[in-house]
Amino acid sequence: MASIQPELWVDRGAAAVAFYEAAFSATVMHQVGDGEDIVAQLAVGDAVFWVATPGAIRGRLEPLAAGGATSRTLLVVDDPDSLIEQAVEAGARRSAAVADEHGWRLGRIIDPFGHEWELGHPLTEA
Repeated sequence: MASIQPELWVDRGAAAVAFYEAAFSATVMHQVGDGEDIVAQLAVGDAVFWVATPGAIRGRLEPLAAGGATSRTLLVVDDPDSLIEQAVEAGARRSAAVADEHGWRLGRIIDPFGHEWELGHPLTEA
């Protein structure tokens, strides 16, 4: 078995956890630290990712400090239309409307912490 669990660096850890809970209905699986200086593991269905404060001593930059995102995360979901709306209501900025493209139904957002997300699903099973 193989999986990948990206870690998103954010300047406000607790605020990020609250956003992902509201935007994606994420659940917190594990969390350490206090206030905004935390490390947390979250899950959206079977998709798991981490949120952590970067800390200048570690040489890690969050997107807003870097001047923009350096990657985009694809979150595969059953209903991208509804989840995009939920994320926008929670504070994300829509960067591309949900549409059918390249064999996928997907849309794009930028979260309040500068991370780019694609939410979608394949139109046909492989």
